[in-house]
Amino acid sequence: MSNPKAKIRIEHLIKIYGDKCHTALNLFRTGADRDAILQATGQVLGIADVSFTINSGEIFVIMGLSGSGKSTLLRCINRLITPTSGHIYIDDQDIAHLDEKQIRQIRLTKVSMVFQHFGLFPHRTVGDNVEYGLKLRGISKAKRRIKALETLEVVGLAQWADYLPSALSGGMQQRVGLARALATDAEILLMDEPFSALDPLTRREMQDELLRLQKQLNKTIVFISHDTPEALKLGDRIAVMKDGVIVQLGTPEELLNQPTNDYICGFTQDVNRGQILKAGTIARPTICLILGEDLEPVALKQIQSQNLQQIYVINAHGEPVGFVNSQQLDQAIQQEVKDITKLMQTNFSQVKATVPLEDIFHLYRQEKSLVVVDETGKFKGVLEQADVLNRISKFNSSPQ
Repeated sequence: MSNPKAKIRIEHLIKIYGDKCHTALNLFRTGADRDAILQATGQVLGIADVSFTINSGEIFVIMGLSGSGKSTLLRCINRLITPTSGHIYIDDQDIAHLDEKQIRQIRLTKVSMVFQHFGLFPHRTVGDNVEYGLKLRGISKAKRRIKALETLEVVGLAQWADYLPSALSGGMQQRVGLARALATDAEILLMDEPFSALDPLTRREMQDELLRLQKQLNKTIVFISHDTPEALKLGDRIAVMKDGVIVQLGTPEELLNQPTNDYICGFTQDVNRGQILKAGTIARPTICLILGEDLEPVALKQIQSQNLQQIYVINAHGEPVGFVNSQQLDQAIQQEVKDITKLMQTNFSQVKATVPLEDIFHLYRQEKSLVVVDETGKFKGVLEQADVLNRISKFNSSPQ
């Protein structure tokens, strides 16, 4: 049964370049690797039996060194490159075997592409460039002009509609390319290293812009990058490729915490972990007291035996409302206190599980530990300064 959230499904995709691809395909299916196929047939194995899904509304990053197959894989998704074998499902429709007319319709309505070098028509105005995909679909001039201006407004360039692309900076031109892709209302955006030609500052600004737009538009985005920090910043999930194979597929935190081999470690060794790892990833579950429940001495003594410096109190909804320290717990046991609110303190700091570790450092100036809550405000665990420092400084020279 297919993943109900899957927007794109790739099943056993193989791409071989050359005029003897079927001979090479037979060799591959009998166990030959890329080098052996190249030596025997002169054919290049671009994609080597890849299968995965891309969920609706996620940013899926494909990362790898030059020649790893990432751009080939992206171009197979909109059939700019025809696969040798396998299936590519978009909304459960296998586009790997559609004819050119059907594929053209898919590109006009479902899938848009943003290129590395902008791909703008230099002799057309910014507005005309954004209208281009709508013009191909036969939309009237008046309607496509309105849509183009609306989309340019989204990327902050409505006032540049009547200028030629040459009047714009590189970052602005890439925003036009993005607007052109968005104007068609395609649910899927394919982005082939779209920011790599930009200077570092503009590149960061465009990354932030893409994340902002994604919150607003909730597209399914397939993003190609060879830059690890960019991939980790943007990707909900990341597929790392080598020699046409996906070596590891996971969330940014999974790639950092659970690398499958030295190849993955090499990609992540210089990454600022504080920007990627989230508070919820390393929060430690701990024993809590529940507000309103009777505090039996036996139960309190069991908690006391854990030697915790602070014991947090949660309400009936699982939300943290206070804490008692070890001395106050001892007092509760000795005096057989039934109402913990008489002893508990309420001045504690809490952070969302999704907050990067780097954003909570300043809180440790006053706090020994922080409460971590999920998106609904329910208690998830505690996070001490030592936990954060240990995880950020940790580097696995080889996979565990």
